[in-house]
Amino acid sequence: MTARSTRCTTAAKTRTSRLAAVAAIAVAGSMLLTACGDQTDSATKEGGAAANSAPLFSKLPADIQKAGVIKVGTDASYAPMEFTQDGKIVGVDPDIAAALGKQLGVKFEFVSGTFDGLITSLETGRQDIVMSSMTDNKKRQEGLDDDGKKIGKGVDFVDYFSSGVSLLVKKGNPQGVDSLDDLCGKTVAVQRGTIYEDTFKAQATKCGSNKLTIQAFDTDAEAQTRVKAGGAVADLNDYPVAAYIAKTSGGGNDFEVVGNQTDVGLMGIAVSKDKTQLRDAVKEALDAIIKDGTYADALKKWDVEGSAVKSATINAGK
Repeated sequence: MTARSTRCTTAAKTRTSRLAAVAAIAVAGSMLLTACGDQTDSATKEGGAAANSAPLFSKLPADIQKAGVIKVGTDASYAPMEFTQDGKIVGVDPDIAAALGKQLGVKFEFVSGTFDGLITSLETGRQDIVMSSMTDNKKRQEGLDDDGKKIGKGVDFVDYFSSGVSLLVKKGNPQGVDSLDDLCGKTVAVQRGTIYEDTFKAQATKCGSNKLTIQAFDTDAEAQTRVKAGGAVADLNDYPVAAYIAKTSGGGNDFEVVGNQTDVGLMGIAVSKDKTQLRDAVKEALDAIIKDGTYADALKKWDVEGSAVKSATINAGK
């Protein structure tokens, strides 16, 4: 019963002096105001959740229900996964998030930042989740740096996408690059803090004295610019991203994808370790959109159907 449908009435019939009647009315009025006030507050609180008919709204933590928003950290420079178009963040991840939002009954609000600061934004509470083509791996799960040193508490991942990585080179492949081994003695460009930087570092070790020089940038767009200008021979990206860049940049005349996909793995939605209820709600919502087909629709829109997962998993990355 809502506050609007509640009727507060009184029937105080008494034969008293005018003064007594006024006093009685004042007391009764005070009681009525208190009663109606309590009912209004209670009804509003109860009606808030009841009014949200989304299938999985009740699965969310109370603070998220109250806010009506899940704050999402991303690096919106990674088309077609997430990028800015006409002042709005669009792409595969925002479309998947919109489908998740319909199941959960809240809005997914994307805020762009640098990739290597996204996990920190979870730890500080600035964001609720990270959705930014982030590879699920043990290092991130456990909060370890490249040397295995503990630098954070780690995060949990709800895995939603599968992809390998591919080399992106200048159109025409002037350096004849076909694999990572072809990069020895050359210079590459990459986005800082990504697994692609780790891959290049591993290759640099393999190259030994035939030194591989790595130039790391805050955004992948900067790395692409370096390759396009000829200052680096290759960039490394998830295959869907590399293919999209090759297809669209300069009308398809700037880059091309070479070699085979390597290091096929899972991408995950990152959630703080202490927000297991939110993590589980997101997982359940992902399973729901996989089942109803809206997940497949989002991937088809961006020509990345081959990267679909069959079901949601938690921390399944290696």
